[in-house]
Amino acid sequence: MATKFLALCIRNKSRGDLSPRPHYPSMPKYPKGVAAEETSLAAKAEAKALFSVMGMTCSACAGSVEKAVKRLPGIREAVVDVLNNRAQVMFFPNFISAENIRETIEDVGFQATLINDEGNDKSILICRIRIKGMTCTSCSTTVESALQAVHGVQKAQVALATEEADVHYDPKVVSYNQLLQTIEDTGFEGILITAGEDMSRIELEVDGVRTDRSMRILGQSLQALPGVQTIDFDSEIKKIAVSYKSDMTGPRSFINVIETTGSRRFKAKIFPGGEAGSDSHRKEEIKQYFRVFLWSLVFTIPVFLTSMVFMYIPGIKHGLETKIVHNLMIGELMRWILATPVQFIIGRRFYTGAYKSLRHGSANMDVLIALGTNAAYFYSVYSVVRAATSPDFMGTDFFETSAMLISFILLGKYLEVLAKGKTSDAIAKLMDLAPETATLLVLDEEGNVINEEEIDSRLIQKNDILKIIPGAKVASDGYVTWGQSHVNESMITGEALPVAKRKGDSVIGGTLNENGVLHIKATRVGAESSLSQIVRLVESAQMAKAPVQKFADRISKYFVPLVILLSFLTWLSWFLSGRYHGYPESWIPSSMDSFELSLQFGISVMVIACPCALGLATPTAVMVGTGVGASQGVLIKGGQALESAHKVNCIVFDKTGTLTIGKPVVVNTRLLKNMVLREFYELVAAAEVNSEHPLAKAIVEYAKKFREDEENPAWPEAKDFESITGHGVRAIVRNKEIIVGNKSLMVERNTAVPIDAEEILAEAEGLAQTGILIAIDGKVAGVLSISDPLKPGAQEVISILKSMKIRSIMVTGDNWGTANSIANEVGIETVIAEAKPDQKAEKVKELQASGNIVAMVGDGINDSPALVAADVGMAIGAGTDIAIEAADIVLMKSNLEDVITAIHLSRKTFTRIRLNYIWALGYNVLGIPIAAGALFPYTGFRLPPWIAGAAMAASSVSVVCCSLLLKNYKRPKVLDNLEVRGISIE
Repeated sequence: MATKFLALCIRNKSRGDLSPRPHYPSMPKYPKGVAAEETSLAAKAEAKALFSVMGMTCSACAGSVEKAVKRLPGIREAVVDVLNNRAQVMFFPNFISAENIRETIEDVGFQATLINDEGNDKSILICRIRIKGMTCTSCSTTVESALQAVHGVQKAQVALATEEADVHYDPKVVSYNQLLQTIEDTGFEGILITAGEDMSRIELEVDGVRTDRSMRILGQSLQALPGVQTIDFDSEIKKIAVSYKSDMTGPRSFINVIETTGSRRFKAKIFPGGEAGSDSHRKEEIKQYFRVFLWSLVFTIPVFLTSMVFMYIPGIKHGLETKIVHNLMIGELMRWILATPVQFIIGRRFYTGAYKSLRHGSANMDVLIALGTNAAYFYSVYSVVRAATSPDFMGTDFFETSAMLISFILLGKYLEVLAKGKTSDAIAKLMDLAPETATLLVLDEEGNVINEEEIDSRLIQKNDILKIIPGAKVASDGYVTWGQSHVNESMITGEALPVAKRKGDSVIGGTLNENGVLHIKATRVGAESSLSQIVRLVESAQMAKAPVQKFADRISKYFVPLVILLSFLTWLSWFLSGRYHGYPESWIPSSMDSFELSLQFGISVMVIACPCALGLATPTAVMVGTGVGASQGVLIKGGQALESAHKVNCIVFDKTGTLTIGKPVVVNTRLLKNMVLREFYELVAAAEVNSEHPLAKAIVEYAKKFREDEENPAWPEAKDFESITGHGVRAIVRNKEIIVGNKSLMVERNTAVPIDAEEILAEAEGLAQTGILIAIDGKVAGVLSISDPLKPGAQEVISILKSMKIRSIMVTGDNWGTANSIANEVGIETVIAEAKPDQKAEKVKELQASGNIVAMVGDGINDSPALVAADVGMAIGAGTDIAIEAADIVLMKSNLEDVITAIHLSRKTFTRIRLNYIWALGYNVLGIPIAAGALFPYTGFRLPPWIAGAAMAASSVSVVCCSLLLKNYKRPKVLDNLEVRGISIE
C-alpha cells in the first residue's frame, strides 16, 4: 500500500539552486549509461530483499538508510519502516546484489541482516465498476448488499452520486467477471473500469477488420508480445482491449503489431472516449436524458393544449367536444393516442426500473412513478372506453396528468444529471493538466537525437525519451537526461516558485516547463503517474460514504412502502368521505366526481414524495467538498474524514517536520582556536561528507557557503573514516585527527571539554539547538549549534486554532529542553517529549478517552501509529509515504495553515449537508400533507399530480445545486493576512 501515494512526495537531491527544492515521490532509478533496452530486460529480473535494520531510533535514521540505498545503481525502490526495524528494497540483481545493499546500510551506521520475506503478496484487489441505471439510494443499497453477499468480497461501496462501485475482493476466490454478473443479476448494467490488478489497460479501435477470424488473428499476434496479460474483443464496434505489464510493453507496440499483421490493411488508434471514462459516460447520459425529454415534449405539449388551453377557445373547443361514438369525444381520443407513447415508450425506463427493484424485494422511486402514472393513465382509459360504450356515462380523462408527470420527471432527471456532472469538476480539471500530445525522440546508440515525432500522450511508454520545449507541459513522470530549466509545479505540489531542473532531477507529468528545453526519460506512465494517483485518491474520496449517509440509507428502506401506504390511505379517506357525504358536494370540481377527486389526491401524494433528494444530500456535498479541498492543496480521503474533521476539538502536533521545517541548519559557530573559518569548515566537511546523518548533511551544506565559486566542491581526502552510531564521526584529514560529535564521544576518546565549550552547549540546548563539538588532534577547536527552524506562520496558526476553540498539544521524540523551547515559541501549553511512536499513539487514545475528538498532524514513519489512532490523521505532503498512507487528510503544500483550511472546509461541508437534509426532509414533511389535500377544506387549494411531479423533480435538483454552492468556498480571511508560503524539503 505504500506505493499508493508515492505520487505525492518524490524525493529530490539538493543542488543549492536559487529556487526552493520540493520534496517529491521517489522514482525508479537505473544505473547511468544503461540503455533503455537493457533496463527493460533488467526489469524482468527485478528482485525484492527484506532487511532487519537495528539501531534506528527516529524518522531521521530511517531517512538516512533510505537515501543511502537509493543512491546505489540498480535500485528501483526502497522503503524503511522504523517501527518494525525493516527495510524493503526492490532492485535489479544484474546491477547490484543484496549483500552490497546490506553493506551500504551498515556503512550508514546500522546493523543490517538479510531476512526472508514470507507471504507478503498482495492478495486483496480493489475493483472499480461503473453502474448504469441507479436512480435513488434504494438502488445503490440493493447493489451494495448483493456484492457484499458474494463469497470472496471483503468490502463493497456503491456511490449513487458517482454511479460507481469499489469492491475489495480476493481474486483467488472470485473474479471480476463474477462481480459484473452479480450486478447484472440485480438488474443494473456493470462496466469494468479497472480490475485492480497490477497491470495497465488500453482500448484500441481497429479499422479494416471484416471478419471474426481477422480479429482472432490480431488477438493471437498481440498475445505473443511479452507482458500482454489479457485481450478482450468487441467485433461490433471493432474494439480490442489489452491488459498488459507496462514495464515490458506498451500501446505503441500494440499499434505496430496490428498494422504490420497480415497484408498491412489494418489501422489502429486509441478508442475514442476509452480514456475519458466517467466524463464521456456522463456526457452521453446528459445527451440521452435531453433527447428523451424532447421526445416527450413532442407528445405532451399537444396533450396539455387540448386539455388545458383549447378548451377555453370557443371554435376549437367545439371541434374537440365533437362526439364520435356515444359520449367519446375527439379531444379524448387525441389525448389517448398522444399519451400512450409517452406512457409506454418514453416512460419505459420507469417500468424497467420498478420491475428490477421489486424483483429484489425493494422499492425505489421508479415504483412510485410507475404506480402514479399508471393510476392516472388506466383510469383515463377506463373512462374513455366506458364513454364509447355507454350512452349515459360522461367521464373525465387524466391523460395530461400521466404525460406531463413523465415529462417533468425527465426534465428533473436531465437537470439533476447536468448538476451532478459539475460536482466532479475538480477531477476533470486535474485530468486536464495532462498534455494531449508529446514529442518523442529517437536516439542512436551514442545517445544522439536522430528523429523526433509528435505522438498522443497516451501512447507514451516507459523509458521513452521525450522533448519538453519552453511553455509546454511535462508529458510524463520521469527524470531529466539533458538540459536545464525551471519548472512550475504549483498545480501538483502547491509550491509557488518555479523549481530549477538539471540532469538527473525528477519531473512530474502535468507540470509546466518555463524557460529551457529538457529531454526527460519516462519512468511512470498511465495509471502509475503522479497525476493519475492524485486523481484516483480524489475519486476514492468521493466514493467513500460519510457515516451521516447511514441516516438516509435507513430512511430509504421504509420510505417508498410508507409513501405507497399513505397514498392509498389518502385516496381511501377522500373516496369514503365523498361516498358518505363527509364533505359538501360544492368542494367537488364540476369536471370530476368524488372518485376522480380522491384519485387525484392519491396520485399527487405518490409522486410528490422524493427519496432521491435524501439520497443525494450527503454524497453530492462530499464530492464537491473533496474536489474543492484538492484545488486548495488539501486531499481529503472521503466522507469519514470530512465528518470527523468538523468535530475536532484537539490537535496533536509532531515537532520535527511539522511545526519545524524538518531540515537541520547550522545557526552558530564558535571557534575555540585561532584558525581561518574556511579552513575549519573544510576539515569538518571532509570528515562529515561520508556520513548519511541529517546533522552531518547540515554541516556539509553550510560548509559549501565558503566555497561559493564551486557548484560541487571537492573536499580534502578523509582517511580511516569511522562512524560511531549515535555519537559522531572520526577521520584523518590532512594528517590531522578530526572528531565531530557529542560530549560523550569526546569523553570516550579522552578529549577534555573546556568550560567555555560546556557553557556554549548549555546555551544551545536552552535555545532548542543541538550542540556539536569539533576536536582537532585531541583538542576541542570549536562548537557548532544546529537548529531545526520553525515553519513560517506556525505561531499564528496555533493562535488561530485557539480562537476556533481547538486545543493544541505537541508530542515529540526530542528531548524536553528542545520540546519546551519550541512549544513556548509557538504558544503550545501542553508538551509530551521523549515519546516513542507507540507512546504517541497512546497519548492520542488517552485524549479520546477523555471525550476529545482528536486530530494528529505528522510527517514521519514514527507518526504513523498516532495518525491511524487519531479520529483524523493529517500528513504533511512532504512527509514519508508511510505517514501519507496512514493519514485521512494530506496537506500537499506542507503548510500548517492548511490544517485550518481542512477543518474550516469540513465544517462548511457539513453545514451544507445539514441544509440538504433539512430541505429534503422538510420538503417531504410539508409536501405530502399538501398533496394529500390538507389545505383543500380551508382554502380550496389542490395540488394537481403533474405539478406534484414537477415539485418532486425540482427537489432533487435543488439539493444538488445547494451542494454546488460549495464550489464558491473561500478559506478563512484571517489566513489571507498570513504570509505563509509552501515549505519545501531539500
